[in-house]
Amino acid sequence: MEATLLIALFAFLGAAAAGLLGAGVLLLIRRRSLTTHITVVAAVAVGAMFAGTLAVAQAMFLSAHDLTVVTTVVAMAAVVSLVTALLLGRWVAARSRALTLAARSFGDGGDFTSPDGPATAELAALSRELEATSRKLAESRDRERALESSRRELVAWISHDLRTPLAGLRAMSEALEDGVAADPDRYLRQIRAEAERLNDMVSDLFELSRIHAGTLALSPSRISVYDLIGDALAGADPLAREHGVRLVGDRVEPVPVEVDGKEMSRVLGNLLINAIRRTPADGTVAVAAERSPDGGVVLSVTDGCGGIPEEDLPRVFDTGWRGTDARTPPAGAGLGLAIVRGIVEAHHGRAAVRNVSGGCRFEVTLPMADV
Repeated sequence: MEATLLIALFAFLGAAAAGLLGAGVLLLIRRRSLTTHITVVAAVAVGAMFAGTLAVAQAMFLSAHDLTVVTTVVAMAAVVSLVTALLLGRWVAARSRALTLAARSFGDGGDFTSPDGPATAELAALSRELEATSRKLAESRDRERALESSRRELVAWISHDLRTPLAGLRAMSEALEDGVAADPDRYLRQIRAEAERLNDMVSDLFELSRIHAGTLALSPSRISVYDLIGDALAGADPLAREHGVRLVGDRVEPVPVEVDGKEMSRVLGNLLINAIRRTPADGTVAVAAERSPDGGVVLSVTDGCGGIPEEDLPRVFDTGWRGTDARTPPAGAGLGLAIVRGIVEAHHGRAAVRNVSGGCRFEVTLPMADV
């Protein structure tokens, strides 16, 4: 037993000396390639075994022949180990270089594609993470491009819509100033109407900026959708009469929701105004409120606009979108539906639109209040 412990002690001391030497070498080459590190680790393992064997051989006074045999066996093991470590290191390094080259596509605005061929579990996991990151970056770039396009369209359309009323205000004010206005009272009424239109446009821009900045402050309270729709219909009735459009509120269930009454009234008001202006005279705009299968509440506004082209449906709620025939002042600046989506999403709901027979149906889905 004592001989065994003595052998273990000498073997440990020899291996420890080789291990300390290897640790120092690894510290010195810590910035070198992975191949070098793997080779050094393999050399340390073989060296530790060789050093321990030599220490035991010297302590046990082995014969020269026995020592030669042991040394030869260890040397062959060292050769095989080092060659294996070198090949493994070169393979891992090659896979790492391929992964590095593939990852450079991020900087060039491209998509990441995992290199072909087998890889270690760690490199394979890294490739999967890079692919997921690539998809997220691509989606982010697409959103950024869409947002930038929307901003450019908004600036162009707002500039167009501001120029027309400002030019009219300037002409009417100059006519009043010069005393050449045939009907001053009519001019004053028109100036007031244009000023109110500009004020509404500025209010929409301010509301949209708060939504985009995430600073829209909500004061939710428990309200019945029956009351919400009733107030919205009452507010839109004068405009409907002016355009000869019938307002119908059917299938309105008294379902409770937890919303900001002022902001949600603005949502319904924007949808109703948009529907009334798009519906021809003697047409009908129908409002409904029903429970959805997923436990929410669906508020819908159906108009008689004749439908929206299928290719335009995904853009309806984009900032500044007004369609191909919406260049006239009554169409507004294309902010109403963008505000609708922003307010609804702030309430953890969703807004959607689809074509129906003779028109389109705007739907706002809200979570139902706890009973």
